[in-house]
Amino acid sequence: MLPGRGAKPHPHYDALIARCAGVAPLACAVVHPCDAAAMTGVAEAHRQGLIEPILVGPPEKIRAAAAGIGFDIAGFALVDAPHSHAAAELGVRLVHENRAHLLMKGSLHTDELMGAVVARDGGLRTERRISHVFIMDVPDHPRPLFITDAAINIAPDLATKADIIANAIDLHHGLGLGIPRVAILSAMETVNPKLPGTIEAAALCKMADRGQIQGGILDGPLALDNAVSPEAARIKGIRSEVAGRAQILVVPDLEAGNMLAKNLTFLAGADAAGIVLGARVPIVLTSRADSARTRLASTAVALLYARHLLQARPVSA
Repeated sequence: MLPGRGAKPHPHYDALIARCAGVAPLACAVVHPCDAAAMTGVAEAHRQGLIEPILVGPPEKIRAAAAGIGFDIAGFALVDAPHSHAAAELGVRLVHENRAHLLMKGSLHTDELMGAVVARDGGLRTERRISHVFIMDVPDHPRPLFITDAAINIAPDLATKADIIANAIDLHHGLGLGIPRVAILSAMETVNPKLPGTIEAAALCKMADRGQIQGGILDGPLALDNAVSPEAARIKGIRSEVAGRAQILVVPDLEAGNMLAKNLTFLAGADAAGIVLGARVPIVLTSRADSARTRLASTAVALLYARHLLQARPVSA
């Protein structure tokens, strides 16, 4: 067990997983599930009725990984790919062929999978910039926290941040969590020309005022303390619908987001389910360090959101 993890309850994940009860599973292309960790995630998601796996990769390695955890895959579709790069390309093709409505990362590098996803020819791009959201279940915090983007966009510009926010807002709605309160984070809560992130935060809020970003309530710049703590917001005299009660935390860049998510994970006992948005289908992007509950929560989030997308844009499932 990793330090700082495991003992505390995670009711927000339990609620998300429970919300999948009665939701029909979707076909999921699992790319290169060739080790025990990846196959365990597939097995648990299938047992919970979240996915119908299509296993993509070298058949011998896939069968060995399944046998190693005692998981019977005899009834599953198995698509032969000689190596991880080919598996990523075939997984993307299954989505284009409408045979898969979810994509799941197995035991390959994130860059390999995302390279196939973002390819200009044959990839899964949409009009939206692709981004990542961590859905954090922080013990004793009253609501799940979305952190974005901590995995895909390294140093997003203003237009990219607008898409990152729009993706996270759509996910919040798709999970049935209502209109989100969105905090644009910086080191301070005042606009300071010496910190460009504060100017971008103010611009993003004005874009929301003018209808360029819809579906959420935005405020920023906000420091982390006054974004999530009502007391910190009160002490600093910040009055807004978002301050102290933020549900989506938009970080300045990938480094800040990655450190924030791992800080919560390793020092506060949080779990961090991860999903990639903005592609044609949701993508479950897990880490080898993820717990079984985190992998399951990531898949539950992907299923709920994929079903939301299918209802908005009917496709034969």
